[in-house]
Amino acid sequence: MQIKSSKISTPLSISGKRLGAGTTALLAAMALGMVTSTAALGASCENPDSLTFAMIPTEESVAELKLYQPVTDRMAKLTGKKIEFFMPTSYASVVEGMLSKFVDVAVLGPYSYVIANSKDEDIEVFATYAKKPGYLQEEGPGYKGVLVSKKGSGFKTIEDLKGTLIGLTDPGSTSGNLVPRVVFAKVVNMDFDDYFKKSVYTGSHELSTVAVHQGKVDAAFVASHRFDNVVAKGDVKLEDFNVIWSSPAIPQDPFVYRSPLCEDIKANIRETFMGLKNDPAAKAFLSNVKSNTFVSMTSADYDVIRDLKKAKDAKKAAQ
Repeated sequence: MQIKSSKISTPLSISGKRLGAGTTALLAAMALGMVTSTAALGASCENPDSLTFAMIPTEESVAELKLYQPVTDRMAKLTGKKIEFFMPTSYASVVEGMLSKFVDVAVLGPYSYVIANSKDEDIEVFATYAKKPGYLQEEGPGYKGVLVSKKGSGFKTIEDLKGTLIGLTDPGSTSGNLVPRVVFAKVVNMDFDDYFKKSVYTGSHELSTVAVHQGKVDAAFVASHRFDNVVAKGDVKLEDFNVIWSSPAIPQDPFVYRSPLCEDIKANIRETFMGLKNDPAAKAFLSNVKSNTFVSMTSADYDVIRDLKKAKDAKKAAQ
């Protein structure tokens, strides 16, 4: 709403009585204060004409975007806003989109969310999906980082992998970078980069899985549910892999929005996802993420990731 201020002439007249200059000045100040307060109230939350949505990239980002169509259509209907999509090139590009206020709603990785939230507390998590059980994936709103090698490669144990070429996902990945460098390093009691001959970033969990299968890397750290996706598509077989190590449970990918958005907009964004289980049009989307429902999440649910980040940062600072 646009608020226009009007010029106040003096002297003012109320009920036919003329007011002195002092009283006129007081009323003028009160009127100005009302305009300022109303303007401040109107500016207390953001009400954009459109909302920009983004998700961390995968090998199938374009295909996944099509599956998100019923979700974005639902969001448009509930919020009354045009929904635009930002196609990112990396985890970092989604974070930068949030930090620059270009992206309003996003799917982040747990680690990339913690990084983004540490830079701007206005990036707020509100939900994630509860996973169905899969090949390696356990049921619930968590997943694990798994270290896999190809059967027949000779790499069957953690000790076998010392001095080998290892696949990682992305610098902003939780299970594909943070967990290996912090949690796995404690398992081998050695710095990650010292234990392996070399590590390479493949760009996605799916590409890491395929790289192991094709012998381009000796082993790789991948997310349990992302590994399951590759198996489900038929690109690889579960029996082709050795699962050498798995991490403790990690909270699933956080769905976030910018907290300065007006409360009714945020409530409708939350309802977009929390109500998907009752929306027939979203069946394919939920099936794709191997989930029946979304669950509410808070910032505190990702404190385990903050602890890992703190340990990684402390270790880097000590070097």
